Amino acid sequence: MSQIIPEQVQPTYDEYLAATKHRALRPDLTEQEKQRPFAKYYYDVITEPDPQHYAMMDKPCDPNKALYPEKRNDLLNPGDLDIETGWCNLKNGGGFIANKMVYPDITADMIDWWFSWHPLEDLRYRIWYPPQHGGLTVSPENRKRLLDDTIPYRERNWGVVHHVTEDTNCGMENIDIHFMSPQDFGFDMTRWKKPNVATFAGGVGWGVAVDKTDDSITAPAIMCHIFRETNEGLEHRTRFWLGYRFVDGQPELSLPPGVAVPAPAIQGLARHNVCEFTRFRDFLPKIYAELGGKSIA
Repeated sequence: MSQIIPEQVQPTYDEYLAATKHRALRPDLTEQEKQRPFAKYYYDVITEPDPQHYAMMDKPCDPNKALYPEKRNDLLNPGDLDIETGWCNLKNGGGFIANKMVYPDITADMIDWWFSWHPLEDLRYRIWYPPQHGGLTVSPENRKRLLDDTIPYRERNWGVVHHVTEDTNCGMENIDIHFMSPQDFGFDMTRWKKPNVATFAGGVGWGVAVDKTDDSITAPAIMCHIFRETNEGLEHRTRFWLGYRFVDGQPELSLPPGVAVPAPAIQGLARHNVCEFTRFRDFLPKIYAELGGKSIA
C-alpha cells in the first residue's frame, strides 16, 4: 500500500514558488527538517571533483565532434563516442554538454530508487548537493505515482515533473524538469538491453531565474542520463542539449535565428554536473544502504 507524505513536509506548488527567493539564500535547515532521519547528510563534507576531470570543463570541446540530439541513439552503441566529457556551442547556437563518470559502488537499482524517492520531499533533493540544490516539489498527482507500489521503481518517474530550485553557476533558477520514458525520449527500444543500457533518467527542462526580469534569458534543454554496466562499475553518461525541446517526439532547436546559448551558461551547467555527480558517487551508496527500497523514510 502506498504511503502518504505528511502535509507539512511537502508544500503546495504556489507555497514552494513563493519561497524560492528565500531558498536562493541557502538558509539553514528548520528545526522540523533537522528531525528528518536523513538530515545529517545536509552537513556532510562534500567531496571535491577530480582536478583532471574538472579541468576538462575549462575550455570548449570541438563542436565538430559533438553529438547532436538527433543522433541520441548513438549512445546505445558499445564503446565511447568522440566526446564523453566536455562542452561547447554547437554550430547552430545550441549548447552541448557531455560528462562520463564511473560508480564502483552503485547499481542500476539504486539509480531507479533514487529518482523515485528523492522527489517526494524537498530536503531529499537538498541533501544530494547542498552547495547548489535549493529545493524541489512535485504535484499531488505526481506524488501519488511516485508512491505507487504497483509501478516498478524504474518507471515511477516517467511523466513526472520536478519543480526544482538550483544554481548551476549562473545564479539560482526555478526549473521544471519533465521526465520521460526512454521510448518517449526517442530511444530505439529494440536495442535497449544490457550491458549497453542498464537504466536511464532524462527529459526536457525549462528554467527561469529566481529573480526573473523582463530581460532574463530563458531556453529549454533536453537532458539525458544513461547508464551502462562495465567491469569497473556502473558507467553514467550525461548529455545536455541546451536550446532544444521535443516537438512531436523529435528534438527541435528553439532559438531565434542568429541567437546562441551563452557560453557561461553551458560551462556553468557542465561544471555543476561534474560536482553534483561526484557527490552522488559517494552519497548514494550510503543513503541506499540506510533507506533503499523504501518509498518514504
